[in-house]
Amino acid sequence: MLKLLQVIQEAENKKVAIGHFNISNLEQLKAIFEAARELSLPLIIGTSEGEGNFIGFKQAAALVKSFQEEFVYPIFLNADHVHSLEKAREVAEDGYDAITFDLSELPFEENIAKTKEAVKFIKKINPEILVEGEIGFIGHSSKILKEIPQGAAIKPEDLTKPEEAARFVKETKVDLLAPAVGSIHGMLIDRPDPHLDISRIREIRKAAGVPLVLHGGSGITNEDFTAAIDAGIAIIHINTEIRWAWRRSLEKSLRDNHEEIAPYKIMPAVIEEMKRVVTEKLKIFNKLN
Repeated sequence: MLKLLQVIQEAENKKVAIGHFNISNLEQLKAIFEAARELSLPLIIGTSEGEGNFIGFKQAAALVKSFQEEFVYPIFLNADHVHSLEKAREVAEDGYDAITFDLSELPFEENIAKTKEAVKFIKKINPEILVEGEIGFIGHSSKILKEIPQGAAIKPEDLTKPEEAARFVKETKVDLLAPAVGSIHGMLIDRPDPHLDISRIREIRKAAGVPLVLHGGSGITNEDFTAAIDAGIAIIHINTEIRWAWRRSLEKSLRDNHEEIAPYKIMPAVIEEMKRVVTEKLKIFNKLN
């Protein structure tokens, strides 16, 4: 079976993107995996620090590995938004395939210095782990938003510059880069998220020389997804839309089965709704529509 970096490179060659979907319970993992498997598409599962603390980092790694081995399937696990060397060590030793080391809120020079240290640290534990760095703060939480997160890089002058990306990659030696190109974490409740800066994505990919990752994919238009992939985005993160599908379908399933107490009778409808959302995204990312 191909390694994660090979899968990413193959996606770039095909001008498609790999879906990265976050989980915090087994139902989400089942829904995401079933959607990808039915389409025969590779998959990255993510756990943020909050999600990993809930489901268990070691347990998430064991669950993903069980799907990988039973079905001989290209499903991989990323530690999403790790902020410390201590947590990086934990997830590396637990068997994660990739780590997003996120110091995007720090000043640029400090981000470079500490990310460089993290790459060396992680590669000593396991040289096959992919390390992703971030430039530009785009908000914290994957939730429904009433307004743009305070401090998020949205204005053109605040977005990642190609020369910054080139320097960051050269000095830190990251395998993947997540630049600020117009997206935000979370999803606006009453309107689409801001448009992506497609020309900037193209320039950053050329300057950086490594695959690019788009965070904050929930709420982005289909047209922007397609254009961003053509410009150089290789991985797209989705979280808020899955959480929202989980919440609204769970409420409906509980209403429809108001006397039921068995989780395995309540949850199938919830899994199906999350699966529908993931399937739609995967088709867009792989130009199957």
